[in-house]
Amino acid sequence: MKLLCLLGSLSLLMNLAFAEDKRIYGLHEHALLVDFNRPLEAKLDTGAKTASLNAQGIKRFRRDGKSWVRFYLDNEQAQPIERPLLRTSRIKRRADDYDEEDERGSSARPVIALSVCLGNRLQQIEVNLTDRSAFRYPLLIGSEALKQFSALIDPSLEHVTGRPSCAALSLAE
Repeated sequence: MKLLCLLGSLSLLMNLAFAEDKRIYGLHEHALLVDFNRPLEAKLDTGAKTASLNAQGIKRFRRDGKSWVRFYLDNEQAQPIERPLLRTSRIKRRADDYDEEDERGSSARPVIALSVCLGNRLQQIEVNLTDRSAFRYPLLIGSEALKQFSALIDPSLEHVTGRPSCAALSLAE
């Protein structure tokens, strides 16, 4: 019996140590795209694998023999943003985004790396670019990026971490 109690206590301590590094986030959080000093609203979605950012006028091009992508964060932005293309991802289309003439059932999206701040945590995450103008939240943060933030999501909460405060932090921390 003592051994069983000892093992139970050890298991509880290990779980507490594991949870200590985790941070609770709400379903929606304030985010900062550090690379552009651009605050925006984000939806944290454990059902999505990847992160998606609203981008307009997406164009791929070559620079010094490498693939790049040029885009605007919104239609009113004067200067385009240019970033190296990491890869292209295939994203399964939603039921309301299905095109009968396109039988693939998925769309190809360019993926770039961005530094994103949530609360006081800064992470470089992979983000696919797509037109999210029909959605309320211009940034969707999926499960792969949420793992990097050591996130626990409570969907009953919003804006738990407050305004992003990563200005003095570096990715190495």
